[in-house]
Amino acid sequence: MKDLPRWVRPLALTITVLALLPLVLIGRARLVPKSSPRIHLIQDMDAQPKYGPQAASPLFADGRAMRPPVAGTVEHGAVVDDPALTTGWVGDRWIETMPVSVDETLLRRGRERFDIYCAPCHGLSGYGDGPVSKRAEALAEGTWVIPSSLYADQSRSLPAGQLFGTITSGVRNMPAYGAQIGVHDRWAIVAHVQALQRSQPTSGVDQRVALE
Repeated sequence: MKDLPRWVRPLALTITVLALLPLVLIGRARLVPKSSPRIHLIQDMDAQPKYGPQAASPLFADGRAMRPPVAGTVEHGAVVDDPALTTGWVGDRWIETMPVSVDETLLRRGRERFDIYCAPCHGLSGYGDGPVSKRAEALAEGTWVIPSSLYADQSRSLPAGQLFGTITSGVRNMPAYGAQIGVHDRWAIVAHVQALQRSQPTSGVDQRVALE
């Protein structure tokens, strides 16, 4: 090493510093805020010429990029001209009977949808003891309304149409699920709820053991 020319060490140090310089610049570019857009070599459709939510557009007279639904638009596959099926309401009252055929397939579908959308609050057995309800009670913030037990006299007395309407529009803390759950799936949930209620012949008595 003593025989090396004196210029070798400075050169080696310079090369080492220059080799590390790109890494330093890359790290700085990633960490330091910039007012201009960063270099984006691979786009992957990340930058597209499109309008974002609530954006303005000079193309339309009202200046809105988001367009309202065309009047009279009907969802593909939607049922029309059958208020009993689509609303559960005919004339001035809720319908009492199911407007769809109740079979094993419908009940299985109803249980599946119930477990997804209803059980978090109502519980798998329908006593209002779902995990969301338990958590809200534990927080004790004073704003939670305990879901009604499906076996209470009031719940048992609800006609099929009103159960359907409750799922569609919500009640108290329960949100409306009309946008998330299709018409037939809502009736499937009603069928499952009524099957649960029929599984408990004695009203007003805690029959959880029978279901568990």
